Amino acid sequence: MVPLLRALGAAEGETRFVGGCVRDTLLGIDVSDIDLATRLEPGAVIERLKRAHIKAVPTGIAHGTVTAVLQGGPVEVTTLRRDVSTDGRRATIAYTDDWLEDAARRDFTINALSADPETLAIYDYFGGEADLADRKVRFIGDPLVRIAEDHLRILRFFRFHARFGRGDPDAAALEACADRANDLMALSRERIADELLKLLALSSPHPTVALMVERGILRAVLPEIGDEGVRRLGDLIVREQAANAAPEPIRRLAALLPADPDLAAAVAARLRLSKRATRRLVSAAAREPKESGDPRALAYRIGRAEATDRLLLQDDTDDPATRLDILREWQRPHFPLTGGDLIAMGLRPGPVVAKTLQAIERQWIEDGFPSDADAIRRVAWKHVGQASRDSQ
Repeated sequence: MVPLLRALGAAEGETRFVGGCVRDTLLGIDVSDIDLATRLEPGAVIERLKRAHIKAVPTGIAHGTVTAVLQGGPVEVTTLRRDVSTDGRRATIAYTDDWLEDAARRDFTINALSADPETLAIYDYFGGEADLADRKVRFIGDPLVRIAEDHLRILRFFRFHARFGRGDPDAAALEACADRANDLMALSRERIADELLKLLALSSPHPTVALMVERGILRAVLPEIGDEGVRRLGDLIVREQAANAAPEPIRRLAALLPADPDLAAAVAARLRLSKRATRRLVSAAAREPKESGDPRALAYRIGRAEATDRLLLQDDTDDPATRLDILREWQRPHFPLTGGDLIAMGLRPGPVVAKTLQAIERQWIEDGFPSDADAIRRVAWKHVGQASRDSQ
């Protein structure tokens, strides 16, 4: 990091730490990403990094961002900017050398902080430090203006309130978000999904999601989510915590939706979820009120992650912790027989082979996945004999 800061003129006031890394440091939270802002334009940043033998990748060059690739991880370096025009989805920017002008285009006061790498002095133009102390998420300036600049800020407000807020949300911000909730319809569904899943991945998003449903924030884009979904989400989080299960945003989205696989598939398509996320959401939506039997059998059929989802989503009062413990270290065993094995035992080729193999596999699952080869073959001979008699 030191060579990077030296190359970018931090000692001369050309570059500062900005945004989340400053906010999280002040809160005593581990910093996952480091962002720098600089007066230097992107071309100058690339040239300076080249001279310092630091790899530079123009990841967001259209918006003034260059990524410096360091041994400890990538660092985004963004030239100070001001907005020339905005349409709620994207902004046309121009470069500036004014730190205040750059800070003024950010969304919340707690995200507009910057720090001098040399002196560690904090630059706070909008009362962000006081808001951090009060655990208050506030827009910079007029909330309606900030939302008009980027409609995604509606969802970001609730995510940041769920993560950093304490007590009631800022009244002006809440009213502005509720008034402009329909603006979310102008956004790409990928951006909505990304923000929603980030919210659901937090440790305790339930009160914030309940507030969003109460104020109609999601009605325009996810009308399927209502009070019952909020109740299911709350119950799920209680069970997750009791079972020491990590938060899983797709599972929590499934809790917000009715247990209807077709509806889940439609929501996944609307949000343009990945194929893997879609499969997991649809599987969770196929849950039964109570998943009975050996949890390993369920995991064998649908996958361990999907089985965990269903056990945690079951709508009863049982504690799923013991059943989940069975799955934590469980690895899906390999069924030891093939159709060729059955033919070698004398079964005629044809559909009967697959049908018999499936019957043997079902019994193997019911018996707890025995690994004794002789016992498995005895079961196989029994089924092969019955199938041969049935086909005569």
